[in-house]
Amino acid sequence: MPGRIIALSGKSGCGNTTVSGLLAGRLGVPLLNYTFRAMAIEGGISFEEMLRLANSSPDYSYDRALDSKQVELARAAAKDRDCVIGSRLAMWLLPEAALHVYLAGSLEVRAARIQSREGDDFEAKLAFTRQRDASDHNRYRTIYGIDNDDLSAADLVINTELWKPEAIVDIILSALEGQTRH
Repeated sequence: MPGRIIALSGKSGCGNTTVSGLLAGRLGVPLLNYTFRAMAIEGGISFEEMLRLANSSPDYSYDRALDSKQVELARAAAKDRDCVIGSRLAMWLLPEAALHVYLAGSLEVRAARIQSREGDDFEAKLAFTRQRDASDHNRYRTIYGIDNDDLSAADLVINTELWKPEAIVDIILSALEGQTRH
């Protein structure tokens, strides 16, 4: 019997990596979280350089490679077991997922989380996060016709400013338990 894909999406700093990891751990299933950070490490370059390359690629080859690998990994894993995938576009690129979750948070709170994690001053992280949001939005519209501000593809939208990551996982698990479809 094939497994379920649980797809979590959200903008930078929303808690996607943390919540996806906790959820996969609680379910005892693989976490798939292939990101530009992972691509940068594989390529031996900085994360900022990877974003610069992705943003300057006229054919969006970095985005396409990243997204294609994520979808491939999720579909392969779900052939025989459940899996959790956390990515910016998971809920849009995997329509067959059993549950599509969007993790939301204000720009200011997301920037503060990124600043807490990475250092630098808050204003610099706020500007970086604002620019990254705009850049991501434009790329997703151009490449796939996806408006990542349109949350109609989500089965569940969670404001990550209201709950701690463990409580968010509880909400998602409750949604999975109450599902009538698989």
